[in-house]
Amino acid sequence: METASRVEAVTKGGLPVVPSQYIQPPEARPNLHHAGDAAPIPTIDLSISDSAKESIGEACRNWGAFHVVNHGVPIHLLDRMKALGLSFFQDCPLEEKLQYACDSTSAASEGYGSRMLLGAEGDVVLDWRDYFDHHTFPLSRRNPSNWPLHPPDYRQVVEEYGNEMKKLAQKLLGIISESLSLPCSSIEEAVGEIYQNITMSYYPPCPQPELTLGLQSHSDMGAITLLIQDDVGGLQLYKDDQWLTVPPISRAILVLIADQTEIITNGTYKSAQHRAVTNANRARLSVATFHDPSKTAKIAPASHLIGQHTKPAYKEVVYGQYVSSWYSKGPEGKRNLDALLC
Repeated sequence: METASRVEAVTKGGLPVVPSQYIQPPEARPNLHHAGDAAPIPTIDLSISDSAKESIGEACRNWGAFHVVNHGVPIHLLDRMKALGLSFFQDCPLEEKLQYACDSTSAASEGYGSRMLLGAEGDVVLDWRDYFDHHTFPLSRRNPSNWPLHPPDYRQVVEEYGNEMKKLAQKLLGIISESLSLPCSSIEEAVGEIYQNITMSYYPPCPQPELTLGLQSHSDMGAITLLIQDDVGGLQLYKDDQWLTVPPISRAILVLIADQTEIITNGTYKSAQHRAVTNANRARLSVATFHDPSKTAKIAPASHLIGQHTKPAYKEVVYGQYVSSWYSKGPEGKRNLDALLC
C-alpha cells in the first residue's frame, strides 16, 4: 500500500489494534489517564496595540506560544479552511486522494501523505495522521493545479488563506522584534524571503490512542507557525517537564514560535515544543501555516542582541542544512536546535 494512504487504509479496515509501525516507544507514549492540565497560554487582543507588544514579549519568553484574537483574518475564511480539510479527508475517495500523493522520499514535498520523516521503511515510527501540504509562497512555488479540484472553491480559498496568513505572520514578526527593542523589520530581514507552507492534518479515531501519537514531539523548524484547529482538541505543549493540553479557542489563531526565531533572538524567546495526541472516538483536524526562511538563508543571533556582556548562544546555520538534519534524524523534541548551542 502506498505510504500516503496508510492511516486511512488502517482506519477504514476497522482494526481493533494499532499496527506495529504506529506504536511509540514506551517513553514517548502519552499518559491519557492524566490528560495534562490545561496550558494557561495567553490570549492576546491584537486590536489593543499598546498592551499587545508587552504581552507578546512575555508569552514568547515564557511559553513560545500564544493565541491571538482580533487578528484581522476573516472568521469565515478560518471556518471555510477547516471545512475544506474535512471534506477532502472524509469525503474524497482514496483513489482520488492518491492522485495528489506526495513524494515520500523527499522532505516536505507537496501533496497528500502520512509519512513525515525520511529514512528506511522500518526505521521510523509513523504518526497517526494524514496530511495535505500546499506550497503557497513565494508565488513561484504556488501551483494550484497541485491542489484538489473539489470542493469547487478549494483552490481559491487556499490562495486567499495563504495571503491573509502571510500578512499576519509579518505583522507578528514585527511586534516580536519591537518587543525586544529591535527595529520592526529585524526578524523578517533576518529570515529573508518568506517560504510559506499550509499543512492540513487529519487525525482519524485511533483504536489504541495510549500507544500512538498523532504527531511526535517537536518544535517547528522555521520562523513562526500559525495554527487553527477544530473543537476536538489534541495539541499539547511541553513546559516545566510536563505536557499541558492546549484547549481550542473558537476564532483564535494559535501562534507558535519556531526554531529560527529562537536563534535570531539569541534564546531570549523559545520555540514551542509540542505534539498531538489521538483519541478513540473522534477525528481531529488542524491547519498549520509555516513561515520559513529560504534554504540558502544563513541564520544567526541578531547583532543588536550581542554585546560586550552577551555572547552568541547559537552557532550560525544554513537553513537548508537545518531542514535536512531535522527530516533525516528526526526532531526528538528540540535536539536539532540544541545541537547549535555554543
